[in-house]
Amino acid sequence: MTKNLQNLYRQVLLDHSKHPHHFGELTEQTDSVQLLNPTCGDVIKVSIMIENEVIEDIAFEGTGCTISKASSSIMTDLVKGRTVAEAKELSQSFSKMITTDELPDPALLGDAATLVGIKEFPARIKCATLSWKALDKLIAEVNND
Repeated sequence: MTKNLQNLYRQVLLDHSKHPHHFGELTEQTDSVQLLNPTCGDVIKVSIMIENEVIEDIAFEGTGCTISKASSSIMTDLVKGRTVAEAKELSQSFSKMITTDELPDPALLGDAATLVGIKEFPARIKCATLSWKALDKLIAEVNND
């Protein structure tokens, strides 16, 4: 990875962490889930509003490191307005990117692709995936999985 690309990725993550999108709790929600990363103490609660199989709104709150907050912000941007099936596909693509050598389609994952290098830091993978796991849990409840 070139130094310029690393700097761009770093800036995207810092921006999402310092100014997270969709941060807070939804006043109207169909469900929420809170997860803890026992390794570092990150706590993220994801609230969701689903109507007619579409994620009408989503938000997160909690405390976490830069990676955890940035990943949560990016995830909420990506799935808001999408169908539950599309959100599930995005989550699976993100997980595959983080845990395998398969490179993502940047057009599919958008800013989430900036987290591709996190797999080089195994202790940080849980930070990057915490909100995505919360999303998976919410989707499973909707689909009765």
